[in-house]
Amino acid sequence: MFACFAPADPVRAGDRIAWLLAALLLGGCGDPEAIDAPRAPGTNYVETGDLEALRKRGLLRILLLNESEDHSFLPRAGTMVDFELRFASEFAQSIGLEPVIVYVDRMNEFIPALREGRGDLIAANLAITGERKALIDFTVPLLHARQVVLKRKDDQLSRREQLKGRSIATRRTTPFWATAQSLADKYGTVRVEQLEEDLSNEEKFELLANGAIDLTIHDDLSFGLAAHYHEDLEVAFPVTREQPIAWGIRQNSPQLKEALDRFLNLEQLTRNKREAHTDDLAGIKERRTLRLVTRNNAATYFLWRGQLLGFEYEMAKAFAKQHGLRLEVLVAPSWQHMLPMLLKGKADIAAAFLTPTDSRRALGVAFSRPYSTASEVVVTRSDDESLESLEDLMGREFTVRRSSSYWQTLAPLARRYGFKLRAAPEDEETETIIARVADGAYDLTLADSNILDIELTWRDDVRASFPIGDPIHHGWAVRAANKELLANINRFLKKQYRSTFYNLTYAKYFTSEHRIRRHKEERVDLNTDGGYSPYDGIVKRYAEQYGFDWRLLVAQMYHESRFDPQARSWAGAQGLMQVLPRTARQMGLEGDLTDPEFGIHAGIKYLAWMRERFDPELPVQDRMWMTLAAYNAGREHVRDARRLARRMGWKSNRWFGNVERAMLLLEKKKYASKARNGYVRGREPVNYVRDIKQRYEAYVRMEDTLACKLARSQREAC
Repeated sequence: MFACFAPADPVRAGDRIAWLLAALLLGGCGDPEAIDAPRAPGTNYVETGDLEALRKRGLLRILLLNESEDHSFLPRAGTMVDFELRFASEFAQSIGLEPVIVYVDRMNEFIPALREGRGDLIAANLAITGERKALIDFTVPLLHARQVVLKRKDDQLSRREQLKGRSIATRRTTPFWATAQSLADKYGTVRVEQLEEDLSNEEKFELLANGAIDLTIHDDLSFGLAAHYHEDLEVAFPVTREQPIAWGIRQNSPQLKEALDRFLNLEQLTRNKREAHTDDLAGIKERRTLRLVTRNNAATYFLWRGQLLGFEYEMAKAFAKQHGLRLEVLVAPSWQHMLPMLLKGKADIAAAFLTPTDSRRALGVAFSRPYSTASEVVVTRSDDESLESLEDLMGREFTVRRSSSYWQTLAPLARRYGFKLRAAPEDEETETIIARVADGAYDLTLADSNILDIELTWRDDVRASFPIGDPIHHGWAVRAANKELLANINRFLKKQYRSTFYNLTYAKYFTSEHRIRRHKEERVDLNTDGGYSPYDGIVKRYAEQYGFDWRLLVAQMYHESRFDPQARSWAGAQGLMQVLPRTARQMGLEGDLTDPEFGIHAGIKYLAWMRERFDPELPVQDRMWMTLAAYNAGREHVRDARRLARRMGWKSNRWFGNVERAMLLLEKKKYASKARNGYVRGREPVNYVRDIKQRYEAYVRMEDTLACKLARSQREAC
């Protein structure tokens, strides 16, 4: 499942399709439950016929690259969740076929799989080249792109003539290889280096940024997206004219090509409209897209293990689904921008636990019925026990955003109770402000109790002192003129409020004990049978198969599930190794994750898959620590941390004291806004790695102690 983002700055609606499709060249991210396309079961057959043959089977097999959650990134602005799969699935449904996914492991497997009849449509956009046209047919072009030479920013290369003596690295099976060879032929001393075929675009960018390769070639549109988080790379110069990019189908399929071309032409025409829309629900349904503006934080919308999550996101997704709409998520650059974006027609709904206020209504905003209630509580450090009432605030200082309801609550009280009021940056999340209270940068803040509840599942260095005022309500915001939309939202919220769906979703983010465990020191001891876990035998077998120290895996298993095979996480991970069902499927495994044998195999295979995505040149231990961090939070967040570590002058190949420090910085808006995957709760993977390492070392010490005792009993030296 994939999701893409357009540039952070607003773009013309006519350009958005091009940006979205260009994003697909990088891979994407998304919510595995956002579309109901089955994965692989029932697709293991050969079919090389045209549309009529596909109709008899009732299926359209969509070929996608199996990059799991790992190549995910956070949609930011002007985007549609899982765009690539949604677009292809909508086509299938428009002609009465059921869309199903067939994964391939490498880009160079797409065309053979299509030609051999193992799939029907390559929905990964391909440059149309003469070599490819000899093998497959293409749809109408979806966009055009030029090939460009990429370099590091400190490289002075600016003209083709300066290529002499340089080397260009790329994959042989891409169109970039032929371009590199033509440059080598023309400029004699240019060397062409072959990259591994399963190397992703992102890995290629990383090699260039790290200096592992000299230069590379890529297309300008998809690199334009990568440039947002790769400020250390830039285009040297173009080396081709614009080339068309399209989807691939088998040759001699005129019926399928005609249907696809008609669909794609219509979609591009109907979506090429002015960007701002202020019409009501009827207009939204005509465009088939509901636009949500929110913020990137742990309460509303964020990326975790390749899944798009967040309470507001899940509620809005359910509302959109009820009306047969796509959900398009826009992340406002700051809290201050959210309502203006709504009023200007950039979005249809604003949802970020907004408090209805008279000043906001005066702007032309209407609020839905309440769907959440919280108290505004004074937040201070956990060792500060001096605050019990408003009278204790004399001489203290609150830091809150000026645009927030907290400011409106505190401003009338400041003079009366003798405290100062300081404006926080508008792009600073409440959770970040709370963190700054914890580290002493701020004295006090005011926060909704439910937002503080999320923080208290992760930390114990802050606390709620007392509430100020009556409990407040939260609502979704719409333009006041959109009465039909508001009425439908109110009906939806009335039906959902305190429903099973609502209660489970609310508990998942705010009250579930399973959401985030408090990592406490626990005694490490042997089981009654003398092992570390009831599953040592299974772990040893798969550890040997995949090349791990079995004791490390047992330590990880303890952290993941406390050796409970029935364990389920707040986000749907299951079993002893807490694997997501779709991750197991993408590893080629089908079975019950709560079965110890299957669950352990799935977790260890996924850990090995993740390890192979890190540079083999990394120090062995650091590669393992980064692999564990990626297993916990997703490799793309680890990539972001490595990029940030390099920018900060730290060692991007060392986890402890370097990359882990950068991971903590990604909790801060200043750094998260420049990261490919946005905000991450950095303390979770940092603590995850440290806790597993600590338990693993305890197991090793225990084993050494037992060996020593045995040696002594046999009168040998330890």
